[in-house]
Amino acid sequence: MLDSNHTGSTVKEFTILGFPGLQDQESKTILSVVFLAVYLLTVSGNLLIVIIFAVNESLHTPMYILICNLAILDISLISITIPKMLAVFMFGSGLISFGACFTQMFFLLSLGVAEGFLLTVMAYDRYLAICHPLHYSTMMTNGLVMRHIVCCWAAGFLSVFIPVILAVRLPFCGPDKVLHCFCDHSSVLRLACANIVINSILGLAIVLSVVLIPLTLILLSYVKIVKSVLQISGAEGRAKAFSTCSSHLLVISVFFLTAAGVYISYRVPGTSEDLRIMTAVFQNVFPPLMNPIIYCLRTKEIRDSLVKTLKKSRVFANSM
Repeated sequence: MLDSNHTGSTVKEFTILGFPGLQDQESKTILSVVFLAVYLLTVSGNLLIVIIFAVNESLHTPMYILICNLAILDISLISITIPKMLAVFMFGSGLISFGACFTQMFFLLSLGVAEGFLLTVMAYDRYLAICHPLHYSTMMTNGLVMRHIVCCWAAGFLSVFIPVILAVRLPFCGPDKVLHCFCDHSSVLRLACANIVINSILGLAIVLSVVLIPLTLILLSYVKIVKSVLQISGAEGRAKAFSTCSSHLLVISVFFLTAAGVYISYRVPGTSEDLRIMTAVFQNVFPPLMNPIIYCLRTKEIRDSLVKTLKKSRVFANSM
């Protein structure tokens, strides 16, 4: 995707170090086992949601189209980073080409931004379902949801295009060791043989924008949702209304709290490099791991569809 023969750069490949304080073989083995287990669980859980959605036509509604797309995003996000991390921890294979490093950076940032915007669309969907239930089916159709999803992906790719292009055009003449578990934007910028103030300010501005804008819209949606729910007469009606958006609230909390943790860790003086890297890795792997668990445990329709799918599989296996 990106040209590795950029004039002015003598570095043709980078070395991903992982955690600088955990370079012994025992630590690498433990990290390999942990991240391999996390990767398999995350891919399996999110793939299960996609399969449940695909085989159950009753779930082909706006809310579940959004949940399915979130699962696809999570599989994509974690597949960008963990396989290379496992290569570093298991085999000491930290080399990554110049172009591959910036390609990983581009897709990691793009999909993270796309997920933030997708969570905003999901909040809007819950707002319409609770505050305008009689008009929901006409205001939020499957076709409209698909257009929103395309916009989320497009916004993710377009918003990070300029920072990544500006970064790839910087001269890199050494050192070539990335102090991270993957090609993180700020970690790679540190290796440039040039002034990176403009790159850092632009990157920070875009990150804050793509975090604060969705978060503001989500909060506004839920303020209106809470006001609407409180007007419902009867505790049972209010509890039912809140339960329809509780899963989404948990997913939002996991996503934005881990993102806030990364932002804080990078700006607290004296924070160890290992802790900063671990916070960034945690933000990358924890939401995709938790999202299918949250939706499977707290969404009755998904649980019921999972049971039906398992029963069908068992019947089919017994008939073979």
